[in-house]
Amino acid sequence: MEKELVINSGDAESVIALLENKKLVELHKEQSNNNYSVGDIYLGKVKKIVGGLNAAFVDVGHQKDAFLHYLDLGVQIRSQMKFTRMAINSSQSARSLDKLKLEPDIEKTGKISQVISQSQYILVQIAKEPISNKGPRLSAEISLPGRYLILMPFSNKISISQKIKNIEERNRLRRLVQSIKPQNMGVIIRTNAEDKLTRDLMTDLTTLSQKWDNAISKLPNAKPPRKVFSEVDRASSMLRDLLNASFNHIHVDNEELAEDLKTYVGSISPDQKNIVKVYKGRKPVFEHFGVDRQIKSLFGKKVTLTSGPYLIIEHTEAMHVIDVNSGQRLKKDQNQEANALQVNLDTADEIARQLRLRDMGGIIVVDFIDLQDRQNRKTLYDAMKKAMATDPAKHTVLPPSKFGLVQITRQRVRPEMEMETSEKCPVCNGTGTTKSSIVLVDEIENHIRYLIHEQNEPKIKLHVHPYLHAYLTKGWVSTQVKWWFRFKKWIPVTANKSYHSLKYKLFDHKGEEIKI
Repeated sequence: MEKELVINSGDAESVIALLENKKLVELHKEQSNNNYSVGDIYLGKVKKIVGGLNAAFVDVGHQKDAFLHYLDLGVQIRSQMKFTRMAINSSQSARSLDKLKLEPDIEKTGKISQVISQSQYILVQIAKEPISNKGPRLSAEISLPGRYLILMPFSNKISISQKIKNIEERNRLRRLVQSIKPQNMGVIIRTNAEDKLTRDLMTDLTTLSQKWDNAISKLPNAKPPRKVFSEVDRASSMLRDLLNASFNHIHVDNEELAEDLKTYVGSISPDQKNIVKVYKGRKPVFEHFGVDRQIKSLFGKKVTLTSGPYLIIEHTEAMHVIDVNSGQRLKKDQNQEANALQVNLDTADEIARQLRLRDMGGIIVVDFIDLQDRQNRKTLYDAMKKAMATDPAKHTVLPPSKFGLVQITRQRVRPEMEMETSEKCPVCNGTGTTKSSIVLVDEIENHIRYLIHEQNEPKIKLHVHPYLHAYLTKGWVSTQVKWWFRFKKWIPVTANKSYHSLKYKLFDHKGEEIKI
């Protein structure tokens, strides 16, 4: 699979697009002033203990106190709090955990009031960014992710990714990490570590240990709230998790950022350092690589597939709802059940893509077209699970209910991605909105493809506004000529001054309007 990263860098924010085989699958915005990113570590102060929730609210500097549940304390929270007190009160930070005597683990079913108290200083990590009117979600179980390993201070446990199946390789990695890891430092071995050399793992572990040392060096005499560690920027963290041999290009429209990324890529994968390229074209970088067009067509309430079906995506406070519609693109030689199954299977991949692209989290309910046959429902369920398998976020897919609803839960750690896809209406001068003009020609082409290939229309005529007529018919190789090569039929295009700029109609060989 070919992967590309396209980065549009601005003063206030950077927008990062991940393309797989030229298709947009992830879109991320990184604010230049975002002080509460996932992975950042803070010295916070407990403001309030809520026994009914078995949780505490912690001041980390956000306008809303952050939420810390008992289950997110980590079993070694007492050891961590002891170390934090020592580090704050000492003139020199304790740069090693080697000599720290770990406290007994806390009970999994205990009460938070038995472990921490109000006004106490505590070291915490951002687990979820502030979303809507909620403050950040915290974890006191600190973890520092690297390319091959995840470092877990205040633990001696070694865990291995379940995706590494080979028993011999698992044993090799366990022995190797056991021999190089520092005392009182737990390690999670990531999938990327499979078949890697000792020096690769050692380099990664050394880098993570240095990050921990830099974080705790800020603790002496510190007063909360204070940030002691900041996660790498979003582009770098994506590269850390995704960079592999299939990553082909990283296009950046900012030379300074490109140099930073070259340095970062060189540190984790020297052979791929040259894939970072500075874009210097005249067009905006997103327009040049087709990202703008995909954003316009993929965001918004209605998402139409090229094969005809479309999705209606609605958002509520508690969940997201996706409705699957056939769009009347039904094959005449198939019965209703077969058509419904085909539409559902066609939309399953797009639904998985939409969840990842918009970073939708929480509860998602998908209303597929009803299927009567049990085997067809199982086929749909398997297809949905397969489509979601490439999603890096933790998720669960439940089988279709008797009403045809598929329920999905997906981890949410950042606010949902929202993009404005409407433009000012050229007819009413801003008093209303219409669909984006950038996808109008694609929509017309989809209708023509459907009429020729699915409905076997012998002749089609297109009537449009004169401006659109000029766009379709003028030029060395016009869109009209491209259609002739594509569909093996000449599509006459007629200019009609009475139409507004985005209006169009299709007519059959009898001159009757074709309603779609």
